[in-house]
Amino acid sequence: MRRIPPVLLALLLGSLVALPATAQWKWRDNTGRIQYSDLPPPNGVPEKDILQRPAAAVSRQAPAFVAPAASAASAVPPAPAGKEPELEAKRKAAEKEQAEKAKAEEQKLAAAKADNCLRAKAHVRSLESGQRIARINDKGEREIIDDTTRAAEVKRAQDVIASDCKP
Repeated sequence: MRRIPPVLLALLLGSLVALPATAQWKWRDNTGRIQYSDLPPPNGVPEKDILQRPAAAVSRQAPAFVAPAASAASAVPPAPAGKEPELEAKRKAAEKEQAEKAKAEEQKLAAAKADNCLRAKAHVRSLESGQRIARINDKGEREIIDDTTRAAEVKRAQDVIASDCKP
């Protein structure tokens, strides 16, 4: 069985350690010194002083089609929708994902309401059956509910039915 030479092993480990360093920001600060960081430079640093940015980083410059706020009368019209297909595709994908999340949340809420409706109807049936119903109070004692408590429970269950059992 062959052994890996220590020099080759050291080079391999060194290259693995250096991988995160490729995702670094490099810029020149106010005093002219070069700064390195994994965070983007402060907002006061001009674009011309940013020397290196990670591959996934986006430029901080405003897009050319955005009109400056001060000169709204001489604003440049927005670019036609087909000019930047990547941005348009990303926007549509984000809208679709958001719509799917909203639909899933709506379905989850509808399922919870349907479950509440079924439980409330079953509770009303058991309360109106006339059989004795016992509860455990705060002291841990078993107590039989009386007619006023039964009527209040029926009212509460009917309110739940009215709110959650809509067609």
